[in-house]
Amino acid sequence: MSAPLPNVKHIIAVSSAKGGVGKSTVAANLAMALSLEGYQVGMLDADLYGPSQPLIFGVADQRPEISEDGKMSPIMAHGIALMSIGFLLQREDSALMWRGAQLNSALQKLLFDTQWPALDVLVVDMPPGTGDVPLSLNQQVQVTGAIVVSTPQELALLDAKKGLKMMHQLHIPVLGVVENMNMFICPNCGHEAHLFGHDGAQLMSLQYLVNFLGSLPLDQRIQQGDDSGLPFVLAHPDDRITAIFRDVARNAMAVIEQQALAPVVPQTEAALQPQVKEIKWNI
Repeated sequence: MSAPLPNVKHIIAVSSAKGGVGKSTVAANLAMALSLEGYQVGMLDADLYGPSQPLIFGVADQRPEISEDGKMSPIMAHGIALMSIGFLLQREDSALMWRGAQLNSALQKLLFDTQWPALDVLVVDMPPGTGDVPLSLNQQVQVTGAIVVSTPQELALLDAKKGLKMMHQLHIPVLGVVENMNMFICPNCGHEAHLFGHDGAQLMSLQYLVNFLGSLPLDQRIQQGDDSGLPFVLAHPDDRITAIFRDVARNAMAVIEQQALAPVVPQTEAALQPQVKEIKWNI
């Protein structure tokens, strides 16, 4: 049975079930937005095959201090307590070729061998997909809730729906859906172009009766922040996109507070139940 993580009040898993939708960027800026809202925040980069948070937070060249008993001190970056497998690799381009048991062991070490300070929220940047890491995380610690990130396009939404069903099967409350790259606004003329469709994730949240936390545009400055090691929310504190990230943070915490007062029984049992058909293999 999963147990609370020492020193951590809430764990928020940021998931996408599909790569390339900006999940890690949303997770990093969500952590910064929560920090700006006054919460003590940590970040666990659980994307073991493709850790990106050390680069996003500008600390890729740092290594954690390890005590004699094997406990690691998280790297402090912009006020966020950060831990990632990326800090433990000899080279940033090292390829991990691990199977499930190794992934489970690595995640357990990152979770329990990190000396987390007293945290209100630990944001977990999940890997894409519905495989070993989400299952292991849920088995090892009590996850307060999940945020599902998707772009508006139907191909991304197909996987996002799988992510919603996975969380339901694991009995992890879905705090809400974030729609990323909803539109591109031309910096010269202000024209709005919906490159990946429009409002698909918002419609999905209505379909599955989960909260819609916010919609983010496609903006080159966000990518520049990732590459420079300065998350957008920190680099542009007065920008309207930062205001959206802060709204997402406040909305997510409001859902957590509501759950604490009166736990919500899912009303989407039928909608979220996976439809599994028997497959007969002709061998």
